[in-house]
Amino acid sequence: MLEELHELYNRRRFVHPDPLEFLYEYDDVRDREIVALVASSLAYGRVAQILRSVRDVLDRIGAPAAFVGERPDEEIRPALRGFRHRWTTGDDVAALLVAVKRAVEAHGSLEACFVAGLSEDDETIMPALTRFTAALTAGHGEAKIDLLPDPARGSACKRLHLFLRWMVRRDEVDPGGWDRVPKAKLVVPLDTHMHAIARGLGLTARGQADGRTALEVTAAFRRLNPQDPVKYDFALTRVGIRTEMDAAGFLKRRAA
Repeated sequence: MLEELHELYNRRRFVHPDPLEFLYEYDDVRDREIVALVASSLAYGRVAQILRSVRDVLDRIGAPAAFVGERPDEEIRPALRGFRHRWTTGDDVAALLVAVKRAVEAHGSLEACFVAGLSEDDETIMPALTRFTAALTAGHGEAKIDLLPDPARGSACKRLHLFLRWMVRRDEVDPGGWDRVPKAKLVVPLDTHMHAIARGLGLTARGQADGRTALEVTAAFRRLNPQDPVKYDFALTRVGIRTEMDAAGFLKRRAA
């Protein structure tokens, strides 16, 4: 049933409305990885507002890699002055971009920064993700934790796992670009919607959409598809989001 759902709905024409769509505008992976981090970081709240906010940031910074690479730190904050997405301010986004700038200067790219903390022995990308966020947030204040949550604190880190899915997987929906991170180690981007679907499918009985549940759901998907455990994420999250897809009907069909 999951394969059938994937075959039907894992198509680019079903992406909108989703901040993922902004990544399609960037052929250069150096630009795309920055866009992916910004877009995923702002992926909370109403989707219409998310799309407006991501577009606002991208219009302000122009070519992302050139912007963070060529602008002095003190010129990044003024470019984001007046921006607001719910409780995220222009200063928060500017701090994220400064962190990206430093990571790229130190490692050459965000991918290289991430891979520096990745071990072949890690079952999932969680240890590397913890090291990645620590590298990005080093030297920044507590106010920036909302954009880059610490996986070690038990959060499901849905937005960071979206970022990784977009950059690591490559198919009709996910554009990819990161070739050194195994998709077999990815973790499902778990929010309340995906949590409800996972419970309905019997993939977890846990009541909280937290980091432990994300790993449990991922382990269940890995038993079905060891090489690509988040393969079904996009198609499943279309269920109930798009009007032509009925979440209750899908789960009822599964139960039958």
